[in-house]
Amino acid sequence: MTLPSPGSTIHLIGIGGTGMSAIARVLLGQGYTVTGSDRNPGALVPGLIDAGARVHIGHDAAHVVGADAVIVTSAAAADHVEVAAARDAGIPVYKRADILGDLTRGKRVIAIAGTAGKTTTTAMIAHILITIGHDPSYIIGGTLPISGVNGHAGTGDLFVIEADEYDNMFLGLTPYIAVITNIVYDHPDFFPTEADMVASFQAFVARIVPGGVLITCGDDPGARAIGGSFWGRGADKMLYYGTKADFPVIVVNHPQRNVLIMYAPYAPWWTMFMTVKFALAVPGFHNLLNAAAAITAVLSALGHGRDLDGITDALASFTGADRRFQVMGERGGVIVVDDYAHHPLKIRAALQAARSRYPDHAIWAVWQPHTYSRTQALWDDIARCFIDADHVLVTPIYAAREAAIPGIDGESITHMIAANHADARYIETFEATTSLLRREAASPAVILIMSAGDAPQIGRMFLDAANGTA
Repeated sequence: MTLPSPGSTIHLIGIGGTGMSAIARVLLGQGYTVTGSDRNPGALVPGLIDAGARVHIGHDAAHVVGADAVIVTSAAAADHVEVAAARDAGIPVYKRADILGDLTRGKRVIAIAGTAGKTTTTAMIAHILITIGHDPSYIIGGTLPISGVNGHAGTGDLFVIEADEYDNMFLGLTPYIAVITNIVYDHPDFFPTEADMVASFQAFVARIVPGGVLITCGDDPGARAIGGSFWGRGADKMLYYGTKADFPVIVVNHPQRNVLIMYAPYAPWWTMFMTVKFALAVPGFHNLLNAAAAITAVLSALGHGRDLDGITDALASFTGADRRFQVMGERGGVIVVDDYAHHPLKIRAALQAARSRYPDHAIWAVWQPHTYSRTQALWDDIARCFIDADHVLVTPIYAAREAAIPGIDGESITHMIAANHADARYIETFEATTSLLRREAASPAVILIMSAGDAPQIGRMFLDAANGTA
């Protein structure tokens, strides 16, 4: 499929979401007229309006009138009123994967995929490139602190993009460099089995352009397996990073808290190595791995002779992507942190980061399960992933696009967690959760809110209540 030329009008259904809003920003930067609709006025909508988009709150067939093409979010139902109206009017309707080739045409694409870590790694790469003087295009599933936006049409030849596996979005890309952070089963509402998901990652890797580079985490079995299947493909390069590799491409050596010592490649054929030490502002061993991936990707993109000190200095100034271990505030010695963690792999990483950053604090994990299908499919792993928390509070499941599944609910999964944890409680409302935290969370403590839904409002209510405004 081919988008109409710049100057045309593109309508985005679900424009307020992280992925769609980033696409909207790139389209605006490329010279398109952008309209869109969303059911709620989310946090990203005002910025899009300021950037020139015309946004409707609510959905109506009239919103697609005048559009030359429509791009639809994966969350929209097949019978969505605006989709139906566009098709009736003969307006082409595209999914994200359909338009990414046009959106990235003429650029060298750095695509970051994986079950966890892709938003942060994508943001790290974009941050490094901007800091050292480049102007990359980018699409990120969170706001980049250095620019304040999640999407940008740059003047440089690099396009850094978070490669989402859901709905096979990443199969619309032809990467020059592909990074795979890890592969662990997720999105059971789209991938019926783990084998189906792995097959999609294999198809993604097969789309790397001739002479391109695959960068995978040697510490993750799924990523290593993908790397092994790619090895030896003509002029293509395959590189590992992490503590485990079959040969010394990237070796993470004795990480302590947020300091990493690594043997960093200085030339694209890895004929010379330099030892580089750098510190991160973001906590957790998973972020050390993300940083190693980012450095490897930047060096692979920019080639021989790059200033490693400049690259690592740039990375040291990275403060994190939006909603990734983001400190919301502090009151009376209780720190509130917002994190997007909703998969067991991400929950473990977020809790380990909290434990390493705040070793003397009690950790209160407030978790909002995300979708019934994920909770059902990952039931056993969820029950065992809260080991680094002192207290666990579970809210009702955030349904997102799904209908309820009988027997799968927040209270039931809490009983499973309680079998492996001394203090796990189910709380039916955000207000009750806030009240409990107000009574029981005493200094020094960290409230880590883990949610891909609307649970961060618990943190805001706690801080407002603590400040006497609620």
